Amino acid sequence: MENEPLENPLDHHSNNASAEEPLPENHLPGSSKLPENHVTDAYSAPEYHLPDPQISSENHLPAPRTSSEDHLPAPQMTSEKHLPTPQISSENRLPAPQITSENHLPTPQIPPEANLTDSLLEKCNKDASEPLSENHAEAPQKHSPVEEDENAPPAKKRRRRKKQFPEMIPSAAAVNGLRVLRPHAKSNVYSEKLMDEIIQMQINDYPSASKSRRRKIADLAKEVDIEALIAISVGFPVDSLTEEEIECNVVSTLGGVEQANYIVVRNHILARWRSNVSVWMTRDHALESIRSEHRGLVNSAYSFLLEHGYINFGLAPAIKEATFRPPEGAEKANVVIVGAGLAGLAAARHLLSLGFKVVVLEGRNRPGGRVRTRKMEGDGVVAAADLGGSVLTGINGNPLGVLARQLGFPLHKVRDICPLYLPDGRAVNSEMDKRVEVSFNRLLDKVCKLRQTMLEDVQSVDVSLGTALEAFRHVYKVAEDPQERMLLDWHLANLEYANASLLSDLSMAFWDQDDPYEMGGDHCFIPGGNGRFIRALAEDLPIFYERNVESIRYGVDGVMVYAGGQVFRGDMVLCTVPLGVLKRGSIEFVPELPQPKKEAIQRLGFGLLNKVAMLFPYDFWGGGIDTFGHLSEDSSMRGEFFLFYSYSSVAGGPLLIALVAGESAIKFETRSPVDAVGRVMDILKRIFTPKGIVVPNPVQVVCTRWGKDRFTYGSYSYVAVGASGDDYDVLAESVGDGKVFFAGEATNRRYPATMHGAFLSGLREAANILRVANRRSLAPLEANAKSLTPLEKTNSVIQNGQELDELFETPDLSFGSFSVLFDPRSVDIDSTSLLRVGFGGEKLESGSLFLYGLISRKQAMELSKVDGDGNRVRVLNRNYGVRLVGRSALGSVGESLISYIKSARISCKGGEIMEDK
Repeated sequence: MENEPLENPLDHHSNNASAEEPLPENHLPGSSKLPENHVTDAYSAPEYHLPDPQISSENHLPAPRTSSEDHLPAPQMTSEKHLPTPQISSENRLPAPQITSENHLPTPQIPPEANLTDSLLEKCNKDASEPLSENHAEAPQKHSPVEEDENAPPAKKRRRRKKQFPEMIPSAAAVNGLRVLRPHAKSNVYSEKLMDEIIQMQINDYPSASKSRRRKIADLAKEVDIEALIAISVGFPVDSLTEEEIECNVVSTLGGVEQANYIVVRNHILARWRSNVSVWMTRDHALESIRSEHRGLVNSAYSFLLEHGYINFGLAPAIKEATFRPPEGAEKANVVIVGAGLAGLAAARHLLSLGFKVVVLEGRNRPGGRVRTRKMEGDGVVAAADLGGSVLTGINGNPLGVLARQLGFPLHKVRDICPLYLPDGRAVNSEMDKRVEVSFNRLLDKVCKLRQTMLEDVQSVDVSLGTALEAFRHVYKVAEDPQERMLLDWHLANLEYANASLLSDLSMAFWDQDDPYEMGGDHCFIPGGNGRFIRALAEDLPIFYERNVESIRYGVDGVMVYAGGQVFRGDMVLCTVPLGVLKRGSIEFVPELPQPKKEAIQRLGFGLLNKVAMLFPYDFWGGGIDTFGHLSEDSSMRGEFFLFYSYSSVAGGPLLIALVAGESAIKFETRSPVDAVGRVMDILKRIFTPKGIVVPNPVQVVCTRWGKDRFTYGSYSYVAVGASGDDYDVLAESVGDGKVFFAGEATNRRYPATMHGAFLSGLREAANILRVANRRSLAPLEANAKSLTPLEKTNSVIQNGQELDELFETPDLSFGSFSVLFDPRSVDIDSTSLLRVGFGGEKLESGSLFLYGLISRKQAMELSKVDGDGNRVRVLNRNYGVRLVGRSALGSVGESLISYIKSARISCKGGEIMEDK
């Protein structure tokens, strides 16, 4: 768990720092106020909640390229990490060489590093005569260092790459006969610049009513295209279905007009809800601007989006009310969730909304996991410090952005000005900075071309990104000047920060496999810290704290989870613990996990990032920037305090956080926190004292130790040498025939190492659990069947068939080959009914073959109005998601309904069917 600072911070910087020591295991976070200068938990009494700073216009600048810490517990990847974004293919597959095929390529082999440099040199020597940068002719390799700070050029903006969008499908099909225009949304709150104007419907409020009118076809086409962009920003492919949609049979035939129409309907429902995320969207709302003949597509798309958490999720009052109001129908399974981080909390809320019973087990005495907001205070100042995940990396389509809108949280857009300083405190020459940055990006481009060649030649070869970069650096003689080398080291440290990994451990082939999916839009802080999300998500959930899970046992009868001397039983379990915990083997699985999953756990990397959070009596560094960087003369220490984040505008007080990445993050956990703070203070004084600025001693300091945290053993995942994006998918697979499920950022191939990736994985697994539960509810009752002899089983089948024949002699509704028996206990249109369909008739010597299904009374009435048995079967499958089965596969729900119908018939007919013969 996140360790707490010592209770008695001192006045001088040399002795007031503390490492985060483990909290006592026997109490919840305190709610009583401590003496002044003492730290209280960020989840304590309401009077400690910080006010939301207002967003000033200057805060709405483009986000910085220098990582933005949506990572757990660190920031986003830098733009230098990101190579040019490939276009997303129609099948939503990633082109080589960035990731492997979805079909699990062979695990890359790791060649000996000793001969690697020579082989790389040989491959690239033929290009060595080409200039590395187009600017090299105008920018010689060596420049003299800056003489005086005051004469240095102004700090440059560090750009972040924008998400690219491929060509969209034509909208003609949607315009012609499918869609009708809905009223335009009027801009009220939270205006995005994104694509900003293109996706404004996603982020503005949707009016409650508007005078309907017919607009030009071009306007409708534009609206459909905007809705498509919103769907893309959420993660849907351009003109194809997701794998989940295919599995759910949302259309009867892949490809063609029906699929194209479905995509337009799905995009419209998604965009409609995103325009006002504070309301619960119903099927009727979705139908308002879709022609009635496409009701089936609306039902199919609405059900998919609802069950998979794309709509009607979050923390708005209307959403929360629906979440804790179980849906009507059969009782769902019991689910034990291990871990109350973002993945566990998201899954718990979604499962409750789907009708499941849920219990959450958390080893710490607080929720949130690697998202940790701590209150720091002293000498009359107070601030909320995000010691874990801290930045929303891309607001477009981000589910955490949805939560912020629902809760009314303002957003601070991270500013992209990041001045760099030499070890002696002087500002880096901006021309040299620009030249080295260009060279650094060119090195990454060369590595990209090399890996493409290597993967085409030998698809199972992988080497470390650090080795490849260093080889190309030697070939092209990059950064031979001492200052240029320090600048290059800073960019390399930034890359290690983005991946929470040493470059020597990072896969050259697949380190950026998630790039094509990154969220677009601005990168933002949440004023008051992300702990506000956690408090709201954990509210009213059945969470048992200080329950350290030791063992998960699973079998045909369900699961047993052993935690804190107790045993929790359930039908299924969702494990959301960090990858570091799985790597340590802290949880015993009985039976053992399948070998492919164990191998994936070992192949993927789990890195480390640490922070030094410092609360000062006042903001001496100025409020015009959110980040500034510091260079190191020692390449092995390039990640030590290389980047500073200013949280003054969002934390409620003068808070500065120094980051420690790469090899330095590992060494940091072995050193005294007092020494670490002394080093930080020396850096700050060298930067600001020559400017005539007095650097005061910090009021309080907190140092993180994520690597020693027994609930994480690190910060966030990365693709290590020998691993690939496929390993994220393997980690996400359930085991035990749908008994044990896995969620967390390390199970999300598209959004690993991010807060929103963890959140989305929780929604994903809730949908998977629902699918398995639905499938299981239609499974045959095995217990008695297995104990019967073949003769007894035959007699039982005959007996059951005769029983149903007698009941269906007088159906409540009959049309064509379809007959329906209503639930006698209710006249509600949503009550469950038993459907029987006859097949074969004259063609079968033994008579008709009967199959059965469970549908609502409303669906039965709708089905009776459909012409033709073939069309009715298609409506059953496509629109209602009903599969016809034999009597034995109706499950407990069907058997109970038959019993009630039988009892009611007996009562009505005076015992006419008193015995089955």
